[in-house]
Order: sequence, then structure tokens, then C-alpha cells
Amino acid sequence: MNYIYLEEVDSTNKYAKERVHDLEDMTVVYTYNQTAGRGRLNRKWSYAGTDNIYASIVLKPSDRMLEVYSNLTQLLCLVLSQTFEEYGVKPKIKWPNDIQINKKKISGILAEAVNDGYKLLGLVLGFGVNLNTTKEFLDKIDQPATSLNIEIGYEIDKEEFLKKVLNRFCLMYNSFIKKGFLLIREEYKSRAAFLSEEITVKVFDKSIVGKAVDITENGALTLVDNDNKEHILLIGDIL
Repeated sequence: MNYIYLEEVDSTNKYAKERVHDLEDMTVVYTYNQTAGRGRLNRKWSYAGTDNIYASIVLKPSDRMLEVYSNLTQLLCLVLSQTFEEYGVKPKIKWPNDIQINKKKISGILAEAVNDGYKLLGLVLGFGVNLNTTKEFLDKIDQPATSLNIEIGYEIDKEEFLKKVLNRFCLMYNSFIKKGFLLIREEYKSRAAFLSEEITVKVFDKSIVGKAVDITENGALTLVDNDNKEHILLIGDIL
């Protein structure tokens, strides 16, 4: 991997997308001072201070979009979960790619594609991780949130944590591109917080209420509503 460290940047994803022509495959852009990060559905990612991780991985697997690329966020979600587990916590995945500990968000992922017409120039896989912050700061966020230092009681070496994540991602990446979501399906499902529960999923401007019964072979959520109708959701947001 190639590494680009920035003292400060508005968004590592934005930086990477604007320079995707010049950046090599498997380049990591990271900072500890991100001023205008965002998550899925254009949500703002709250800046939690310089002892946390804000990073983007630039990937150039081919010049055309393949279905498996949409599952890369789920691969990174699993990789992050496995890394958290090294610190003795039990993370749970909120489909498709948020990570929670004790029902509080600790990490989020945003994937974006950069195209030139029908040609894929690259994928940018951004992620933020709350490693070291204070309860006072977290209480100001508009959703339940936590950080690793609060969960385990001591400060986390951010460089070491980032290296663990990226090394694990690299080890799995090529096999994942070849085999797809099936490679990680069972491990992903074993950490899914929502399976067998009644949930509400927002898909664009529509909400679907039902029981989450499975994750399909391509990473979609299978939901059975109150009328016993099955929905296969490729996108959505669990409320």
C-alpha cells in the first residue's frame, strides 16, 4: 500500500476523488484532523478530535464497475469488526456497514465511485473510527455513539490500529474480488445485530417494517413484512 498523510483536510474522500487520476491502486489517504467529513446519505461525520481515524482507501480493480465492488464496504466493515475484537470488545454490524458497540455507533463507512463516462477511474472507500474521545463530546452527537478508549478504559495507539485494519484488508481483498460476498457471508452474519429482529428500513422516501431474516449471497438484506411479503433490499438505512 501507498500512504499519504495529511496534517489537515476537509475530507479524505473528497481529496482522493479529486486526485484519483494521479493516485495509485491501494493508496491510503489519512488524517487525524478532518474538518468536513460526511457519511452515508450525506450525513455529517462529527469530528471527534485528532486521536481518531479518518481515512480513505483508493482502489482500482478494473476500468468497469462490477457487482462485487458494491460489497467492499461490507468487507471493510467485517475487517474493522475483527480489529475491534482484538481489543476485547464485541462489535455488532448494523447493515450494511455501520459498526456498533453496546448499541452505540463507533465506526462508519462511505464508498464512492469515480467515473469518466462508462469508464471506472477508481473506488474510494472512506471510513471513520472513534478511537480516543470523551463522553462529554459523544453526548453532543445526535445519535448514541461511543469510542474504543471509553469501552476498554485506556488510550488506543491510532497508528497501530490503522495498520491492523489495512493489513487485514489487504490480506482479504484479492480473494474477496474473486469470490464476492460469499467469502465473508457467515462471518458477517455472525456479527449482525439486526437479524431475527423486527426493524424499520428506510429506502429513499419509503419505510418498510418487518423481520430481518437473512443476508443473501450478494449481501442484500432479506426482510419479511407484516403481510408476510418478502423484500430483498440492496440499499437502505435501518432506523
